[in-house]
This record gives sequence, structure tokens and C-alpha cells, in this order.
Amino acid sequence: MFFRAHFKGEMAMRKIGLTAVICVGLLMAGARVGAREGAVASAANQAAKPTAAGGGVELTVDGDVTTPLKLSAEDLKKMPRVTVSVNNPHTGKKEEYEGVRLEEILRRAAATLGEKLKGPAMASYVVVSAGDGYRVVFSLAELDEGFVDSQVMVADTMDGKAMSGEVGPLRVVAPKEKRPARWVRMVKEIKVVRVE
Repeated sequence: MFFRAHFKGEMAMRKIGLTAVICVGLLMAGARVGAREGAVASAANQAAKPTAAGGGVELTVDGDVTTPLKLSAEDLKKMPRVTVSVNNPHTGKKEEYEGVRLEEILRRAAATLGEKLKGPAMASYVVVSAGDGYRVVFSLAELDEGFVDSQVMVADTMDGKAMSGEVGPLRVVAPKEKRPARWVRMVKEIKVVRVE
């Protein structure tokens, strides 16, 4: 009896030990997989970042558009350019920005603009997202020159120079607004959303 009870107890301890070894093994394997996935994600993020020469993707335009875009600095330089001079309330200085009207970029993505912007499409809006997570919203109609002369632009230069990483390389500037709360620094994505 003693031998049988002792044997069962020893077998139970071995099962517990085996279970612990299996759990530790699984945790270590999971950590290796997680580290590998993290390394892959990190490599993918590095690949998606724009290059210093401006050849990488800098701006994504997607959502409720017919032609989603991934625009490089060179792509933006080839589009019709505009320049605006503004007094920046944050700095108290006059600044000159050059870039592309946001409406022009949305047209290239075949967003619903012009005569087609009516009915249900009037409930569409544009979300501008920055690299630091900041986001703002414009109604699609307020970016259409047929409705409002807003002059909202995606700027790539300020005072004739490329913008630093703290502000650029791209910045949305809304020159006619009294407060620059929708002047988005480090712009990464423009997404068109239609309210159903």
C-alpha cells in the first residue's frame, strides 16, 4: 500500500514537473515568435519611412476614393504648386508656405468633388493624420473650391526651405482659419470617409 501510494505521489509530481517544463517551453517559444514578429514589423516600418533623398512614400491618400495614392516628395513637386503667406499665431512670425492644395491631391485620388459632390456625398469628411497620432477633420465640401475658397494646402517648404522633422516633411496649412489647430505637422495620411 505504501509503495503504491508513494508511486502515485511520485507520478503526480512528475506530471506537475512535466507540465511546468511544457509551459516554460511554450512561453519561451512565444517570446521568440513575438520577438521575431517585432523585428519583422520594425523592418517593415523602417522600409515604409521616406528616404532622405525623398524617394520614399511620404503621404498616403485612401478611404472613400477611387484611386488610393502613395505620394513621394517628388510626386508632390510635379503637381500644381501654390504659395501662401501667413502670420503664425503660435510663433508670431510671418511664414511663407509652398505646396499643393489639398483639393488637388483629393482630385488625383478621384474623391467625390465638384458637380458630383451633392446628396449623400455631402456627408463626407477628410481625416488628416500625423506621425505623432494627432488627427483633425475637414468636411469634404470645405476643401472643394466650388463651395469655399479655403486654400487648405499640404506644404512641403516653409520660407523656401524643406521643413524639419518636428514640423515636416509635410504640413497641412489652413491659412484662412483664425486658429491654427488644424495645421497638422508631420502629415502621414489623408483619409476620406463617407457617413452612411
